[in-house]
Amino acid sequence: MRDVFFIAFLAAMFALGLKRPFILVLVYAYIDIVSPQRLSYYLLNAIPISLIAFAAAVGGWLVFDDKKDCRLSRRQLLLVALLLYCGYTTLHADFPIEARTKWDWVWKALLFAIFLPLTLRTKLRLEALALVMVLCAGTIIITGGIKTVLGGGGYGTLRLMVDNNSGLFEGSIISTVAIAIIPLILYLSRHGTVFPPDWRVRSFAYCFCGACLLMPIGTEARTGLVCAAVLAIMMWWQTKRRMLYAAAGVLAMICAIPFLPSSFTQRMDTISQYQADESASTRLQVWKWTLDYVARNPLGGGFDNYLQNSFTYHTVQKSGTPDNQRVEHVVVTDRGRAYHSSYFEMLGEQGFPGLLLWLALNLGTLVQSERLRRRYKDSDNPDYQWVAPFARAMVQGHIIYLVGSLFVGIAYQPFVFMLIALQIGATTYTRRRWQAESWRPMRAPVAATE
Repeated sequence: MRDVFFIAFLAAMFALGLKRPFILVLVYAYIDIVSPQRLSYYLLNAIPISLIAFAAAVGGWLVFDDKKDCRLSRRQLLLVALLLYCGYTTLHADFPIEARTKWDWVWKALLFAIFLPLTLRTKLRLEALALVMVLCAGTIIITGGIKTVLGGGGYGTLRLMVDNNSGLFEGSIISTVAIAIIPLILYLSRHGTVFPPDWRVRSFAYCFCGACLLMPIGTEARTGLVCAAVLAIMMWWQTKRRMLYAAAGVLAMICAIPFLPSSFTQRMDTISQYQADESASTRLQVWKWTLDYVARNPLGGGFDNYLQNSFTYHTVQKSGTPDNQRVEHVVVTDRGRAYHSSYFEMLGEQGFPGLLLWLALNLGTLVQSERLRRRYKDSDNPDYQWVAPFARAMVQGHIIYLVGSLFVGIAYQPFVFMLIALQIGATTYTRRRWQAESWRPMRAPVAATE
């Protein structure tokens, strides 16, 4: 029955795309984020729906869309350069078979991010894409939030719709993404036009944000807690009543602590005690190994080259009651551990050239979003009053992503590339509008009268 529902839903969306081709772009975004083929038992697994949706989206754009003033921005060129360089490192990878497996989905994410801004020529399209991305992520986040409230959470045990620990279905990744999209959810609840803001939209948005905040608790991902703290600081900074906001935040934390599961508080305690936590200790050793590796191989080793790492380190384990606690130093030997950091992931796999391209792309997105916010923050034109709040939401979301990336390997996450493409689309759209409104036809000088 589930397969029949998904097929009927997708068929309806493709049918709507025949009348409005941009809907096909949204269909591909839905498929890429939710992965309905993973939720299907058989039928969708037998059909290359992702390839079909992408071909339909590109075909619809080529045949029907307006391509006036269509050109690649500098950040799209950075994406092209990163795509080509990842292809080069894949051809020379230390582990060719494993690298090709990862390359099979990375190139699609990069290519779609390059293509996507070309289709975002109107404010409605920008909002529609943002709305679809948020709601698609919400199908996973709201499910996780409900399970957390019902007591189904836990580190590595929270099942998010499928028994698959990859992509947005992985605990640390969905916790980071959930916190990062909160500013965008709030923006849509206040400035959206597809669903005009009213009490129903705002109520859903606030509940949605609550589900996002529950994700670090349900997954017990320490990265999510750090991201939530960063978001709280940014929101505190932008509010006018900072003392009231801070007092409300502290009160909310005090009230929430008794309801938190003991496993969550115990895991969060390891943030300041990394030597007692094997996961944190392993990350430090992996990062040290990566620095040694790129010192010998500055161009990187291709996707999944971490499989060759091996190291021995000391960790501290405590047992017994607090009054009679036993401290034991244990020697641990480990190998083939993932990077657990987007920065080291790019450095190890793509070397210094790949890391510089990735940093330029992300920092450029952050700078352009802030420039967009400052340019339109005082605009009294009703057609542009949405720009500054949108840009602020993108700035906050991207800062959270960059902070979360310190501890999670999401350098190639398709959802994040879509967010970057969304910001590129907003920048190019406002630039086209500004240039069109600033241009005036030259007039012949009026002859002077005697």
